[in-house]
Amino acid sequence: MSHTTLLLIALAGVATLLLLILRAKVQPFVALVVVSIGVALAAGVPAADLVKTIEEGMGSTLGHIATIIALGAMIGRIIELSGGAQSFAHSLIDRFGSKRTPLALTVAGFVLGIPVFFEVGLIILMPIAYGVARASRKPLLVYALPMGAAMLTVHAFLPPHPGAVAVTQAIGADQGLVLLVGIPLTAVVVLLGFLVSRRMTRREYPMDPTVYAEVYGEDGLAADAPVIPDIPDASNAPDVSDDGATPAPGGGTSVPTEPAGDDGHGTAVLTKPSATATNAAAAGTAEAGPPPSFGMVLALIVTPILLILLGTLGQNLLDEGSTLRAVLTVLGAPMVALLIDVALCGYFLGARRGWNRTRIAEVMGSALPPVAMVILVAGAGGVFGKVLVASGIGDAIADVLDRTGLPALFLAFLMAMTLRAAQGSTTVALITKAGILGPLLERADLSTGQLSLVALAMGAGGLAVSHINDAGYWMFTKLAGLDVASGLRTWTVLTTIMGMIGFGLTAALWPLM
Repeated sequence: MSHTTLLLIALAGVATLLLLILRAKVQPFVALVVVSIGVALAAGVPAADLVKTIEEGMGSTLGHIATIIALGAMIGRIIELSGGAQSFAHSLIDRFGSKRTPLALTVAGFVLGIPVFFEVGLIILMPIAYGVARASRKPLLVYALPMGAAMLTVHAFLPPHPGAVAVTQAIGADQGLVLLVGIPLTAVVVLLGFLVSRRMTRREYPMDPTVYAEVYGEDGLAADAPVIPDIPDASNAPDVSDDGATPAPGGGTSVPTEPAGDDGHGTAVLTKPSATATNAAAAGTAEAGPPPSFGMVLALIVTPILLILLGTLGQNLLDEGSTLRAVLTVLGAPMVALLIDVALCGYFLGARRGWNRTRIAEVMGSALPPVAMVILVAGAGGVFGKVLVASGIGDAIADVLDRTGLPALFLAFLMAMTLRAAQGSTTVALITKAGILGPLLERADLSTGQLSLVALAMGAGGLAVSHINDAGYWMFTKLAGLDVASGLRTWTVLTTIMGMIGFGLTAALWPLM
């Protein structure tokens, strides 16, 4: 079959995938499997090999990432329900002082964004931003915008978040090196994003009267306060339905979004956080006494990262066959590092604070349903990538991309950003993109360091252009009380700028790798 025919089949497959997700509201897992089967048959994969190809694609992908995603979710869940996340944020605010509270919340969003999924982190930290805005009488967006953007940045760039884990596995990058380079790179992106957001929030934006009253109190709703007329209250906030569509505010045409759990968050709560809702996270833990200390939470977040980094350094610096290298290799395996941290979290945040074994098991188990769908979506993305390779489409795409003369790093960023803008989900964009670019990256014979930068460039593309087809956009704008236009001018512009900054940093590091 000619390359032209294979490319047309690939384009038709991607177009069908977008139509199924956006128009037909088909769940991404089902859409990916259906499109994979259709592309395989159209490209000439023998019927007898079809099931084997699907099983190999699913198995090779999930064999690596399913355990990592599940363990990462358990760590985040324990930190969340123990009250550790809120305690950590309040401690940072105390340390930074009132004048630097926006920076403190940004740092909290960055650090807590590593183990805690985006929507969960937003639900936990937004009430703190509400309280600080109320006390300072400053616009909520001053605190909420850089904080939310920091959490989304970590979600797009770094393991153990699903998209980053799937990309790292799909292109053969080293997860430890991705963390070693990605953490400081992401920190710089977040810091520069914070500075950009400060400039953005010099002006005030209209707020939903309900959210304004929630933040500043009924008495604070001045006659000249910038509010949004005719915006539905929080009880009518967008909700992610079973088919992945989010109704537009105020009814009317539905806006397709990231399905609940699509990015591994599993949180479809888009109402403003009340005291009852935010305290519900600690339900059943009142007997546990005071919340965990700042140092305890920070140590538990950093532990798996340090273990993974030590494993990577051991493999690169120690002699092969040495006992220390073997030990560090085992402890630094992402699955082992996260498993150790789960045990530490269960003991220090659970057992030592009054949770019995049943309670600890329940908390760990409650982390799994929200990430079940993202694991399946990641597996289906692996199937799509396997079909592209088995059918010869991958080589055809690699030939075309190779002839463009564009650097692999730029192609990784551009294609991830395009898919992200088209269908909304960071995870789906990253997984699909990794499958398409895989053959080109293999042919390019890149070093391990360069593959890590490619993975981070894809994350930069997945961060950019969060707009009305993204559930994260609706969640942030509703909790911040923004209308659609203000959300596009602030959240969408900021995430796009930060994505471009992230790509610029990966490009600057490329000659060094």
